[in-house]
Amino acid sequence: QAQEPAMKKKAKGDPKTGQEEESHTCCGCRFPLLVALLQLVLGISITVLGFIMAGISSSLLVRDTPYWAGIIVCVVALVGMVMLCVSYQPEEKTCFQFAIKLVYFLLSTLSLITCVLAVAFVAHHYSQIVQFTCDAVLDSCQCKLETSDPLSRTFVYQDVSDCTSVTGTFSLYLLLQMVLNLITAIVCLLACFVMWKHRYQVFFVGVRLHSLTGTEIQQQKV
Repeated sequence: QAQEPAMKKKAKGDPKTGQEEESHTCCGCRFPLLVALLQLVLGISITVLGFIMAGISSSLLVRDTPYWAGIIVCVVALVGMVMLCVSYQPEEKTCFQFAIKLVYFLLSTLSLITCVLAVAFVAHHYSQIVQFTCDAVLDSCQCKLETSDPLSRTFVYQDVSDCTSVTGTFSLYLLLQMVLNLITAIVCLLACFVMWKHRYQVFFVGVRLHSLTGTEIQQQKV
């Protein structure tokens, strides 16, 4: 018991302890700020581009204008920003910190799945639109995959006066959405990996005793 105060003083002055605390920081922040900022920028870009795509034609389906994916990513980024305001507590001693981390991990996983679905929907529409043969009929643009087949399905884009806005501008927007959602999915996967590594890679089994040596503590790591 008499040695405990001395051991606590050594632990406070130990440079390894300082390095352990610094390992939880990135560029002076308590959370990898770059990941949250990337999610915010990409989420805003996907959302704005999705609403622009929706304004081209009123007959476009929701799955073809994935602004919904961008909104979810923006929410995830805001939760990540909230984590920056939470003071770090080792081994998650506060319920609020644990709840924020859990919500961020689950939302990042949901964003990853959502972005992958958005890429699939947009890629399918893009593969069709590059093969379209379109004709302007009144205030709409009617497109077909095979003009020689009278039973071929006709895709009608309402409120479109010029078909080049469909075959040109809209197809370019689809390509941009594929790239943005793919990058966002990679960033969300990176965020999930960072959270998993921070939670489980440095985990001690049993009771952590100050009297243990550094070698014995490393052996207790899972």
